[in-house]
Amino acid sequence: MIFVASAEPGSTALTYASAGVDTEAGDRAVELMKASVRRTHGPEVLGGIGGFAGMYDASFLTKYRHPLLATSTDGVGTKIGIARALDIHDTIGIDLVGMVVDDIVVSGARPLFMTDYIAVGKVVPERIAAIVSGIAKGCELAGTALVGGETAEHPGLMAPDEYDVAGAATGVVEADELLSPERVQPGDVVIALASSGLHSNGYSLVRGVLKQAGWSLEREVPELGRTIGEELLVPTRIYTADVLAAAEALGRELHAVSHVTGGGLAANLARVLPAGTSADLDRSTWTPQPIFDLLMKLGSVPLLDAEGTFNLGVGMVLVVDQAAAERALALFSDRNLPAWVLGQVSAGSAAEGAVQGTKGVDGGSVRLVGEYRA
Repeated sequence: MIFVASAEPGSTALTYASAGVDTEAGDRAVELMKASVRRTHGPEVLGGIGGFAGMYDASFLTKYRHPLLATSTDGVGTKIGIARALDIHDTIGIDLVGMVVDDIVVSGARPLFMTDYIAVGKVVPERIAAIVSGIAKGCELAGTALVGGETAEHPGLMAPDEYDVAGAATGVVEADELLSPERVQPGDVVIALASSGLHSNGYSLVRGVLKQAGWSLEREVPELGRTIGEELLVPTRIYTADVLAAAEALGRELHAVSHVTGGGLAANLARVLPAGTSADLDRSTWTPQPIFDLLMKLGSVPLLDAEGTFNLGVGMVLVVDQAAAERALALFSDRNLPAWVLGQVSAGSAAEGAVQGTKGVDGGSVRLVGEYRA
């Protein structure tokens, strides 16, 4: 039996489109993003865009002795607000990929594939395609396939120009090649990898500083060489290929890796040090990028607050055997990635002022010492 509903006299018939959901616009967005997504596909990706699930040929895992799967999910926080305000949407996806895949690679795992989720108030096909082009670019940089995604239109819950993004990825690592605190020993060297700037953390504080100062995103800032808005949209540096190259070159001499995101340098490094060890990191070994000094001065942000919020120029940290430190630095130099020695792991707890026990991890303790290089 087929039911045919008719509108009550004087009432207006409702459709999905009149309720605010434009499925045709969604289809146009998919057509616009196809080319950028396909560029991330290797022979392992089966089928094309539009399936109910992304398919990935994992038969190569039979060559592993003991494969471990690693997974991570994340978003980009309130950096979205900067992209929306400037109507620039083709870089925020790079941030998304960096936040996800570089949480996976800290274990030594190679990210294999990723999916994304975009919630919008109104589907604007060109905007969706720009967001996905950034995600695809990030996946290319990480060597990760973008195998699927979803765009959901939420009229009435989100304003027409509002959107948010999230993503998840899966990777694999041999069990006996897993990087973990258990590998770390006193005497290990801590190596910093430079960030590209703010990455995707601390933007609630950033926006608060700009609002308090009355700065517009279009304001030209001589010390930055561009507008403050352009600086705030600099994409997150993706370290996946660099860390995997280090893992291959150093082997067992690479002991642990930490992704410096929310919480700052000390808090994130403490998560990958074993209990009963500590590390003093020397501030005088690097100069944070101008954006950090600008925000601290503009908002009178205390140093400890800044260090617990921003990466301050260090986006990833490696803990390596002392004998491998020079080789690691040479490798990153060859890859045009600024890297330097931050400090060394010691036995025992760090002195007063150290950070320990972050994110629920009963790990080592880390503190920053000295003053930043001018």
